[in-house]
Amino acid sequence: MAEKIVLINDLRSQALAVPGAPEAPSGLLLDALGRPLHDLRISVTDRCNFRCVYCMPKEVFDKDYAYLPHGALLSFEEIARVARLFVAHGVEKLRLTGGEPLLRKDLERLVAMLRAIPTPSGRPLDLTLTTNGSLLARKARALKDAGLDRVTVSLDALDDAMFKRMNDVDFSVADVLHGIDAAHDAGLGPIKINMVVKGGTNDGEILPMARHFKGSPYILRFIEYMDVGASNGWNMAEVIPSAEVVRRIAAELPLAPVGPNYSGETAARWRYLDGGGEIGVISSVTQAFCRDCTRLRLSTEGKLYTCLFATRGHDLRALLRDGRSDPEIAGAIAQLWKVRADRYSELRTVDTSGLATGARKVEMSYIGG
Repeated sequence: MAEKIVLINDLRSQALAVPGAPEAPSGLLLDALGRPLHDLRISVTDRCNFRCVYCMPKEVFDKDYAYLPHGALLSFEEIARVARLFVAHGVEKLRLTGGEPLLRKDLERLVAMLRAIPTPSGRPLDLTLTTNGSLLARKARALKDAGLDRVTVSLDALDDAMFKRMNDVDFSVADVLHGIDAAHDAGLGPIKINMVVKGGTNDGEILPMARHFKGSPYILRFIEYMDVGASNGWNMAEVIPSAEVVRRIAAELPLAPVGPNYSGETAARWRYLDGGGEIGVISSVTQAFCRDCTRLRLSTEGKLYTCLFATRGHDLRALLRDGRSDPEIAGAIAQLWKVRADRYSELRTVDTSGLATGARKVEMSYIGG
């Protein structure tokens, strides 16, 4: 019998230090490598109703798995408070993640609170959400009415048997596609569809997915299978490089590269030569993009992570619940970002085996993708 993995979601956590004389946010905050703070990803729950084999495998996240108690989660008011401070530091994009964020009760109330946050420039925030699509059909209209701009939906296969094998809870492709169409009808767009490609499992779905979404209003993106956390049994041999994904699609549906929409965009863009739209490839394993990373992550229970592959969080919730002032918390955030020098994927490219089997990393289900 295989040994069961026991997860410690927050790994080592350290206090977030408050500087003696906090400076007022200037709207521009640079880390040690000169990267601005632009994106905040907010995990609103550590729970999910799927058991995807690359994220929350059933043998680990079983009926006895201990999720966080409700009192440990940041409240909507706490999330909105810290989001305002991040926006003052230059954050222009907020993404709600999980787990599955639509499992968080009354999430549209949080969306409305975040939508009301003013930005230094006067431009509205880019307010987005990543979901597995299972609850999207019933939630899309309320989310749009509350102020959500768009959604990204995870879909790892079009073949129903393969998709059910991937999500491991017998959820059908048709229901996800229905949720995507409902989100489009509600005005949540442009909608992006994310497919994690795992070699030997669902890589046979690359072309069927491309054919299906070509010519649609949706942007399909292929993500290399990544070594996030300790639960998914990651193996470099199961990584299908993005270059191979592009080669397979272009052999049937000719493609040409397109420039990025903005600095720090994670996906490399390719357009169909016949005008049938575009695809994206996210190559965290084979073509690291750390040098342009502008993202900070806030976990469900209020820990900040400066990298998706982090081994340690920084406790922001303690400051919120210890009565610290906004200037003190803003100063602590600034101090953390200014010393940030993470570039895990670049280092992994140099020494994949050494890093892949090294330090324990936080689970994706805990801080979002």
